[in-house]
Formats: sequence, structure tokens, C-alpha cells
Amino acid sequence: MRLLTRRNAIIAAAGAAAIDVRPLRAETARLRVSYGYSIGYLPLMVMRDQSLLEKHAAKLGLGKLQVEWQVLDGGNNINDAMLSGALDIAGIGIPGYLVLRDRTLGKRQEMTGISALNGGALWLNTIDPRIKTLADYTPKDRIAVPGIKTSYAAVVLEMAVAKAFGIENYAKLDPITVGMPHPEAYAAMMSGGTEIKSHMASPPFSYQELKNPAVHRVLSTSETYGALTILLNMTQRQFADANPGIIKAFLAAQLEATGFIAADPDGAAEAYTKGTGLKTPKAALIEMLADPENSYSPVPNGSLIYASFMAQTGILKAKPAAWIDLFLPELHGQGGS
Repeated sequence: MRLLTRRNAIIAAAGAAAIDVRPLRAETARLRVSYGYSIGYLPLMVMRDQSLLEKHAAKLGLGKLQVEWQVLDGGNNINDAMLSGALDIAGIGIPGYLVLRDRTLGKRQEMTGISALNGGALWLNTIDPRIKTLADYTPKDRIAVPGIKTSYAAVVLEMAVAKAFGIENYAKLDPITVGMPHPEAYAAMMSGGTEIKSHMASPPFSYQELKNPAVHRVLSTSETYGALTILLNMTQRQFADANPGIIKAFLAAQLEATGFIAADPDGAAEAYTKGTGLKTPKAALIEMLADPENSYSPVPNGSLIYASFMAQTGILKAKPAAWIDLFLPELHGQGGS
């Protein structure tokens, strides 16, 4: 995805300067973090590969931190893991986070955002030559998304449908969506022998699919809403309150990882391969990292666009008044939206 723009570099530098580096007492010695298969999670993969959380925890005087990483895909699966206490911090699509935050507002398990991860677009790709637009889908077709209703892919598909057919018809294609992790959806569609002939895909899968001349793109979410933030990091508010040092270390580690992606795409591509176990060619990953459509930044862009749509359609009970309501104070004042 796109290397840091000058604006993002300035934001990152300002954020780093704002982090209090005074030694703190370790609140927890064990941190459990998850990310998915999308290249949008790359900052977390770099943090894992280079032990950046451990490094910044030590810098802050937190002592030795044991970090346990999980690869987890799909909003429903991630939300269940967070609610059960199996995770402390999770990377997730903004819509999935908004759903869980809405469900837990005012409760012991209330969720909050720590930081954004990336901006860019998802593509609805298909191997079915009959399908050219959203209007061509029938009840017999199937579209793979990581999680039904709550995953980023599922919600932005609804947003695109609302744009095409009216807000009252936003759920028109929901009955034909199938919950399936991105790698499985990619394999299923590319096999050509299953019912899955369309995939609401994130990078690198979206790019890989279009390498096949039989596959074409039905839509890109950037055509409808621009290159909005896709993923963020979330935690329970009570965890953040009890572990301010861990949150500071996490943000510092993410800022360093974001800078590394900009400076060393080759090393970032290696971190992706190690972090996912997928055999995506390095040259293809580096090409994706250079795509001007996408970017990495801890500061969110467009989070209220999702929230407004989800409140309008009744998915959320409470519409946030401002983007800062969705994130910890460490990001406030940095020009997000």
C-alpha cells in the first residue's frame, strides 16, 4: 500500500513526540493481540516481526512484556474473542468495532479504539462473466465476506448497495453473502468449481484475483466513498484504563512500524509473509505497497461515515457525536475524522 504521505509522516512524528516517555510501572506482563490476513494489518505484523511492543515497553520502564499474537479473521470471530476475554487488543474493520462498541456502551466490557491502521479500498471481484454490476446479482449467486453483517467487507458492500438501490434496500444482497476468511474465499473463487464466484476482497487477495484474466472487478469502495480508513485497533476501556503504559508502548510501536513500512517495503513484505504464513510473491506485495490508493496512519479518516450509515440503518443504536468519541484521548487533536 502507499508509502507514508508527507501529511502522514508529520502526523506520525507529532504523535511520537506526544508520547510520554517517563518510566511507568508495568500493569500487565502478558499482552494478547490479534490481526487478520489483509495487508492492511501490516503495521501489526511488523510490530510482531521486530518485537517492537517489547522494545517500547522496556523503553517505558514496563519491564519484560510477553506478547502473544493470533491471526484471526472476520468481525464476528474477533468480537467473540474480545468479549470472552481471550484477547486484549484486536485489529478489526471499523464497522465490526462500531457494532461491538454499541453493544457494550456503559457496560464493564465497553470497547474503545486505540488507533487506526490503514486507509484504502476493497474490491468486489467476480469470476462470473455474467455479473457486471450489483444489479446483476440474483438469489442464486454467492459473495464471500469475512463475516456476515459485521465485517468491514459486509458493511461496505451494504453501503455500496444503498448507494445503488436506495438506503431502504441496503440489505438487498445480505442473503447471498457467505462468511469465509479471505484466504479461503480467494481459493474457493479461483478454483472455479464452487458456488463462490464473487469475493469482497481486501489486499493482497483483491490484487491477486485480478491477475487471473477470468476475473474482473465489479466495484471498488473508493469509487463510492474515497480511500477511507479500513482497519483499527480496539481494546476494552477498562483494559486501557488499567494499562496506560501498555497503550503508550503500543502506539509508539505502531508509529515505528508505520515508518518502517515507508522506509523498507522489502522488509515489510517479508514481515507480511512471516506474519500470515501465506506464499504471496514478494514482488507482488511490494507493488501493492506502492499503490497510491492506500496508506498507513494511526489517525482515522472517515470513521463517522460508517457510523452514520450504520445508525441510519439501525445497525447501531447510538450514533457517535464525534470521531474522538470512538478513540482514546491519545489520538485527539491530531486531525482525524
